[in-house]
Amino acid sequence: MQSIRTSEFLNLSLPVLALTFGLSVEAADISGPDLVWSETARRFDANLAPMRLQVQGNKLLNAKGEAVWLRGVNIASLEWSNQGEHMDEAFHQAMAGWRANVIRMPVAQDRWFGKAAHQADHGAGYRTIVDRLVETCAGAGAYIDLDLHWSNTGKWSNEGGKLSQHEMPDQFSILFWRDVATRYKNHPNVIFGLYNEPHDVSWSVWRDGGNVSEKPSKRDTNQVPISYEAVGLQKLYDTVRSAGAENVVTISGLEWGYDLSGVLQGHAIQGTNIVYETHPYPFKKEWDKRFGSVSDVHPVFMGEWGGGVKDLDYGRQLTVYARAHHLHWTAWCFHPSCGPPLLRNWDFEPNDFGKFVKTALLEP
Repeated sequence: MQSIRTSEFLNLSLPVLALTFGLSVEAADISGPDLVWSETARRFDANLAPMRLQVQGNKLLNAKGEAVWLRGVNIASLEWSNQGEHMDEAFHQAMAGWRANVIRMPVAQDRWFGKAAHQADHGAGYRTIVDRLVETCAGAGAYIDLDLHWSNTGKWSNEGGKLSQHEMPDQFSILFWRDVATRYKNHPNVIFGLYNEPHDVSWSVWRDGGNVSEKPSKRDTNQVPISYEAVGLQKLYDTVRSAGAENVVTISGLEWGYDLSGVLQGHAIQGTNIVYETHPYPFKKEWDKRFGSVSDVHPVFMGEWGGGVKDLDYGRQLTVYARAHHLHWTAWCFHPSCGPPLLRNWDFEPNDFGKFVKTALLEP
């Protein structure tokens, strides 16, 4: 889902252990002496070890071999804001009040490295916020899916690039996942969402990358087509594993993350601990063909779904389908102005669809 973008916020400058050095990835000239990198993996509480997820067949199991069913919400704003909006309160309400056992949290690769407007700390403050929210989830016994939501087509936004939701990840996405995977390597409660919503490319480009030319947005008449070298999802997966991280990864399909049919048609990502992700909004059809059949072979995660009051029947049908097919899910969105919202206001009063989602989360 394309998040509603609000105004930028000044970021806090906070200390973080880091190492500064240039790095070149493949043939692209994307090195830079001003990038700040995670030096080592952050420590985690050893008591969390039983939470560590593993994929066996189409099941998601914890370290004890027990089946895990992930259900929760998306908490947005760190994709469009350096500090996020009401993040701590939202996490508390979602986990304590709505009993979410997983939070999907969109992030932006430019902000991670301090390359967005109003960041003068190489991203230290932004990364510290993410650290805190990872630890908040861990303390509540919940999982967090770090979702790469906004990218820049290979040009940092403070150098003229467009930080937004794009068709495919780019060369800088490799840098992002190398750093994030190093930082949260094997954290038992951290899941890596490799890329939000790939779209308008072939299955071969989706998997292996290639040149992409994005058409101008209908809402931005001054925009010209953007051509860039897209990175395939296989490369991002390999980047995570090369950092030594065995965390579960979620991989969204085509058609804005909805269509997973290519996974069973020869385009599956090669590797382990892979969960495929779909975004079945009300206007999406053919559930069996697009993602249901995939769940017979692989775990499937409905990373985004939601609607308004007119979509309650859809919501009921989808949650029944999810239970029958053992689908994991996070509803969109735990924010009053990021549509379709689940909340009426920042008092965390649920709207009609939010009430439905809350009831679904409270069910055993």
